[in-house]
Amino acid sequence: MPKGPAYDMAEKRLAMRTEDHPLEYGDFEGIIPAGQYGGGTVLLWDRGTWEPLEEPHAGLAKGVLKFRLKGEKLQGAWALIKIKGRDARDAEKTWLLIKERDDTIRPLAQYDVTEARPESVLTGRSLEEIARDRDRVWESNRPEEPVKAGKWRPKIPEKTAAPAAKATAAPPAAAAVPGARKAALPRFVEPQLATLVKEAPEGDAWLHELKFDGYRIQARKDGGAVTLWSRNGKEWTAHLPAVQEAVARLPCRQALIDGEAAALLPDGTTSFNAFQNAMEEGGARLVYFTFDLLHIDGQDLTGAALEDRKAALAALLGRAGPAAEPVRFSDHVDGSGRAFFEQACRMKLEGIISKRRRDPYRAGRGQSWVKTKCMREQEMVVAGFTDPEGARQGVGALLLAVNQDGGLAYAGKVGTGFTVQSARDLRKKLDALEVDTVPFAPRPPGLKGAHWVKPVLVAQVQFTEWTPDGHLRHPSFKGLRADKEAKDVVREEEKPAPKEKPPAKAKAAPKAKAQAPRAKEVDSVGGVRMTHPERVLFPAIGLTKRALAEYYVALADWILPHLAGRPTSLVRCPEGVGHPCFYQKHGAATAPPELRRVRIQEKKKAGDYLVVDDTAGLVALTQMSILEIHTWNSHADTLEEPDRVVFDLDPAEGLPWKRVVAGALLVRAELKELGLRSFVKTTGGKGLHVVAPIVRGPGWDAAYEFSRRLAEKIAGERPKEYLAEMSKAQRTGRIYIDYVRNQRGATSVCAYSTRARADAPVSVPLEWDELEEAKPPAFTVATLPARLQKLRADPWKGYNALKQKLPSGDD
Repeated sequence: MPKGPAYDMAEKRLAMRTEDHPLEYGDFEGIIPAGQYGGGTVLLWDRGTWEPLEEPHAGLAKGVLKFRLKGEKLQGAWALIKIKGRDARDAEKTWLLIKERDDTIRPLAQYDVTEARPESVLTGRSLEEIARDRDRVWESNRPEEPVKAGKWRPKIPEKTAAPAAKATAAPPAAAAVPGARKAALPRFVEPQLATLVKEAPEGDAWLHELKFDGYRIQARKDGGAVTLWSRNGKEWTAHLPAVQEAVARLPCRQALIDGEAAALLPDGTTSFNAFQNAMEEGGARLVYFTFDLLHIDGQDLTGAALEDRKAALAALLGRAGPAAEPVRFSDHVDGSGRAFFEQACRMKLEGIISKRRRDPYRAGRGQSWVKTKCMREQEMVVAGFTDPEGARQGVGALLLAVNQDGGLAYAGKVGTGFTVQSARDLRKKLDALEVDTVPFAPRPPGLKGAHWVKPVLVAQVQFTEWTPDGHLRHPSFKGLRADKEAKDVVREEEKPAPKEKPPAKAKAAPKAKAQAPRAKEVDSVGGVRMTHPERVLFPAIGLTKRALAEYYVALADWILPHLAGRPTSLVRCPEGVGHPCFYQKHGAATAPPELRRVRIQEKKKAGDYLVVDDTAGLVALTQMSILEIHTWNSHADTLEEPDRVVFDLDPAEGLPWKRVVAGALLVRAELKELGLRSFVKTTGGKGLHVVAPIVRGPGWDAAYEFSRRLAEKIAGERPKEYLAEMSKAQRTGRIYIDYVRNQRGATSVCAYSTRARADAPVSVPLEWDELEEAKPPAFTVATLPARLQKLRADPWKGYNALKQKLPSGDD
């Protein structure tokens, strides 16, 4: 069972039926040497009895086996349900374990039995302790006596301590890798991404790898537990059982590996269509091409040079030998990027990835990794579809879009690349997502009879070029992507190939006096270490990373009352405004130590969020190139008790500022009528936030329902001026009153935070009588200090002293 059992009835856990095991294995706990069947560390997790609730042989035959467990960790009624296997060979092996209804049910969010009780039921040890003690070894490839073919009869040497070389090879000497540092194994590291360029870079500073046409996967091994994660942090362990088993056999205690899962064709190429088909069959035929090692046995390698990380990875896989299959090392060539790219295209491969050999691992997209493609392709948002014509079935064409300027931009349609079955499957998915609202304003011409869908599906599309009006030329559908989110899809523009830095001139012998510090490389602000402080984050005004950090230090007394102690979501722009930015909800493993991490349970998993407590934390955010800080409506210590409600007034394009001001005053009046004093601030964009502090106590549902009723009341009474629905098409001439920011996990931009826009605008608290003069962009990093010097008092004076209660549902 890749993910183990759960007491939650909503959790359906994959369970693979194995062959019969010898009775002696029932109480074995210890080591199975690498390269042997089931190689790795074995922990006895639970023991007890099971009682069939129905005739078990009949249940096994029909694929529904119900029973009651009486173990030390697992109790109550359960059911095993047989499902379709990956192929005919697995038809009888693939089942789901589901908790049956009884008084032992516990929601996963409250209790995860595998996390709460990871220890051995036999000895109380952890997997790590068992691996270290090595007090019992099971030789699964050495029969105790001659047996018939196909039978598995290993023996357990009594209290045998096998020589270490036999059990497992020594792990890579990670501590000897330059740049490695001792650190705990992270759950997930935000992946480094490649920027699309027109041609491959030249020079000895680069390594070049083949580009695979599959899914980016991060493999995490911790003792005997292996989990697999997609590039956006979603768990994919159950989809790739063969990869999980192979990673578990690697000769190390801990590892975090970066790579790509792909379908390898007989001619040596990879195919996204073949990948999709293999996934539908259970992922058995997929190969995990690994190209980076981020952590090994207590050592963080992200600060090491790429070529040193790859050498450690090659050593790890080399020692595993055949046991590592289907995990493979993605080799590279040194230099000669353009010749390598031309050869890759002649072989009909997708393209190449070029990486700076001496650079550390940097989360996000930048110029350290670049990609060159033989055929142009990228992800596209599916915004709608047309009906098929003639004998065709399913869909005629998909209507495509990319995110642009806060909305969706139409990018044409794709009507080729579908099989009969994929077109049928697509139609089922699309019918379930169909909506009446056109996601484009204005509506694209020539799409009479089109069906529009909720824009959540992401399609991989191959094409020849972009047309001048922003449409794809000669597109072909390759498949849907489940590893990428629609909100992250933007048009991928080719950039010039990075140029290799000229070699440094030979320097004269150093003089006796000390050299000046390398201010442009490493410095500190407010006592916090800062790399590349002279990097320009806002090119339009020349604002550097150091200047932004100094801005936050100067404004710490103003911003911290709104920020300290609250979980954050962040907008990160590693190369500054004008380059790719991304929304970061979870804390990166490489985040500076000045930031506090808080573990928060989400719908399907727990995530680490970053919390700022002081000025050092503010500077640490700047070190990460964070250009927007968004905060929860609650503090981390009272997470389930929001202490404010926020109404975001988002006007349609072209609405005059006085309409936005009138809307804020109207929300203020409605709140005042209900007994709530409210405050106002600019958003740093074109809207306003009206904020009402409340006494902690009501939960998220109460805050959300209160804000929804108030927003819908205003929209209902003045439908021509306001709406309470998130609809771009219906927003023309109206103001959207966004109340959704009051649900659990939602955020709003923090007061005095910058926004990732050209002139570094700032979200600024105001007095109510200042609204008329606050027309955007009234306040920026450059103009705000002068405003604060003129203020006689905090515009939100009294905010924290208010003890006002959220009105009840009857108010």
